Amino acid sequence: MATSRVTRRKDEPEWRRMGLTPRIREVVSRFVEGLPSEEPFEAARSARRQLKGKEVRRILESALERFFEKQELAPYQAELIKLHQHIEKQGRKIILLFDGRDASGKGGTIRRVVRYLNEKQYRVVALGKPTVEQKTELHLKRYIERFPHAGEMVLFDRSWYNRAMVEPVMGFCTPRQYREFMKRVVGYEERILADRTTTLIKLYFSVSKEEQKRRFDRRRNDPLRQWKLSEVDLQAQALWDEFTEKKYRLLQKTHTKKTPWYIIRSDDKRIARRETIKLILKLNSYRGRSRKLNFDLDPKVVIPGNEEFRLMKKELKQHGHFTR
Repeated sequence: MATSRVTRRKDEPEWRRMGLTPRIREVVSRFVEGLPSEEPFEAARSARRQLKGKEVRRILESALERFFEKQELAPYQAELIKLHQHIEKQGRKIILLFDGRDASGKGGTIRRVVRYLNEKQYRVVALGKPTVEQKTELHLKRYIERFPHAGEMVLFDRSWYNRAMVEPVMGFCTPRQYREFMKRVVGYEERILADRTTTLIKLYFSVSKEEQKRRFDRRRNDPLRQWKLSEVDLQAQALWDEFTEKKYRLLQKTHTKKTPWYIIRSDDKRIARRETIKLILKLNSYRGRSRKLNFDLDPKVVIPGNEEFRLMKKELKQHGHFTR
C-alpha cells in the first residue's frame, strides 16, 4: 500500500476539505427553502431534479470518498476485534490516552477505534472539571478509579496529562502543582505497568494552527457542533505558543522507553485515524494477526515522542522559537 499524503494541497478547493454532509448542504443551499421538509424522500427527489451536472458529480464524489474511507478502515477495525478478544481471553488490560491540541481529531479517532468493539469490554472516559473535593485529592485518583479491569480497554479522551498542558496554560493549577506532577507522573505510570498485564499507549494529536482555526470556524457556524466549543477552545489560537511550549516540556520530561509518547499528525483526519489504529495494533501482540494487511506506519504521520522532541529542540536552536 502506497504511503498517502499527510497534508492537503493549499490550492485545494474549500468544498473538498468539508465532510459529506456540509458538502451536500452547500450544494443544495440555493433551493433548500423550497424543498418539502417533512418528506425526506420527496425532498431528495426534488433536489435531484434541480441539481446541475457539476453539483451531482460533487455529491457523488463526496459519497464515494466516504464509502472508500470506511472500506479502508474496515480490515484494521476487524483486527481490533481480534485484539480485543485476545486481551479478554488473556486477562490483559489496555489504557489508551488521547491527548493533544484542541480540534485535533481525538474524538473522531476514538469513535473509529471502538466502532465495532463489544461495548461491554471497553469504556471511553472523558472527565469534566474536578469537584471541590476532587481538587483536594491526588490528581491521578479520579483517573485511576476508571482504569480497566482484566480483559478490558479504556480510552481516555484527554487524560491526567491535562495537568501538563491545559491546566497550567489556562491557570487551572498552580505552578507548584504543575512541577510536582511533571516530577512524579512517570513514576506513577511505571507502577501502573508493574503488574505486566497492562499496556499503556500515550497519543498526542498534533494539528497545524491553520487547520485548527478552520475547524473552530466550522464549529462556530454549525449549530450541531457549537457545543464542542469550550472555554479552552475559544483561547487556543491566542495561546498557541504557550501550548507549544508545554508540549515541548511534556516530551522532555515524560517520554521514556517504558512510557513513550507517539505524536499523530492529524491535519488529514482520514490518514490520522488509519495510522492510529495501525499503531495500536502494532504495539500489541494478539492471535490471528492478518498477514495480508500492511501494518507499516507512515513516518510523516506517526512520530515517536523523542524524535518530535529532537525536531522541536532543533527549531528552538535555529529560530529561537517553535515553528510547529
